[in-house]
Amino acid sequence: MKKLLLGLHSQTWRRLRRLWLQYGILWTGAILVGLVAVMYARLIDLGFEVFHALERGHRWLPLLLTPAMSALCVWLTRRFFNGAEGSGIPQVIASLGEHEDLQTQRAPRLLSLKIVAGKIGISFLGILGGFTIGREGPTVQVGAALMYAMRRFYPRPSVILEKRLILAGAAAGLSAAFNTPLAGIVFAIEELARSFEHRASGVVITTIIFAGVVALGLSGNYTYFGAITAGADGVRQVIVATVVCGLFMGVAGGIFCWLLLNTHRWIPSPLRTMRAERPVLFGALCGLLVAVVGVSVGGATFGSGYTEAKGLLLGQEQLSAFYPVTKMASMIGSYLPGIPGGIFAPSLAIGAGFGNLLHLVFGDTSLPMLIALAMVGYLAGVTQSPITAFVIVMEMINGHALVISLMATSLLASRVSRLFAPPLYDALSERYVK
Repeated sequence: MKKLLLGLHSQTWRRLRRLWLQYGILWTGAILVGLVAVMYARLIDLGFEVFHALERGHRWLPLLLTPAMSALCVWLTRRFFNGAEGSGIPQVIASLGEHEDLQTQRAPRLLSLKIVAGKIGISFLGILGGFTIGREGPTVQVGAALMYAMRRFYPRPSVILEKRLILAGAAAGLSAAFNTPLAGIVFAIEELARSFEHRASGVVITTIIFAGVVALGLSGNYTYFGAITAGADGVRQVIVATVVCGLFMGVAGGIFCWLLLNTHRWIPSPLRTMRAERPVLFGALCGLLVAVVGVSVGGATFGSGYTEAKGLLLGQEQLSAFYPVTKMASMIGSYLPGIPGGIFAPSLAIGAGFGNLLHLVFGDTSLPMLIALAMVGYLAGVTQSPITAFVIVMEMINGHALVISLMATSLLASRVSRLFAPPLYDALSERYVK
């Protein structure tokens, strides 16, 4: 009898262990990604609320606060958290490299828990300083790093397994950050993997589901920018708006990519030398630029731009025609020092600003439609990932009535952008290949 009980106990234990290895580790990691994504979002919101309160009470304070915070962020990143700089998506792409030996060298360096702490902490300091940065790109790296850490619970982790975990974590991070589960799947296919293994698809989707459930439970079922209606525009107006937004946003997004990838061609030589030899001072100078731009436009360019974009979409915000240009300048100034921070949300805000600007020319066309098309066009122009851009914006605005127009604008803008520069994230990821 005792042997029978011991045998049953052993069988039960083996089954539980098999279930844990097959499902438990993955589900636990997915829940963790969802929790961290929501807490990170709340932390960033809190940081900008504090900055906004300070800036509202003391209009000139950013001229001191932003450069100081920039210098601190650059010093911390370079001294303690090398690999946490920028968006985080290029680091994930580099970690998913084609060569297994190189991938095993990069992933531990770029996707460590130390990098997670630095990414979250320093981007919080950045938004506390009013920088034009988003949390969505960093959440991709954070999600990938958290899922990559779960490999330690497998008895015999392989490079293929690690790659699937990274891919799933990154996709779940984007999904939880925007509350856009479909966009998470598409992002994994189009931007990160460039090809898709059938066996990896279940891992990605399962992780997105669990991370999404956690995010929904903590933040509620919301649409990132609210819902819009397409209006009563005629077919001709819709076609014209689609073509104009696709072309114009493709040029704007392509110019932005060119500026980020060709700093040696437009930044004066003394500033390039300062950037290489005295990065903290260069960071302070960029912070001053962000502060001057923000103060000169009444604070509209500080932060990710989420409030301004949503306000324009819902007809609750009035912005200057110069907003998209000044926002782009602030975004470049925020990116150049190399502090942690993403470009997704600021890109959407710039696109919304361009849509508002186009409405001055096409006054008979629905403003929400122009804004939505310009948002998807500019995001596609910057990322050159048209399907991801289209799905993200469609889910964020509940814009099913504009599906065809959003798809066409996204594809056109992406193609036009390629005339100016190669895909941004791929080009940036090459800097981590050693």
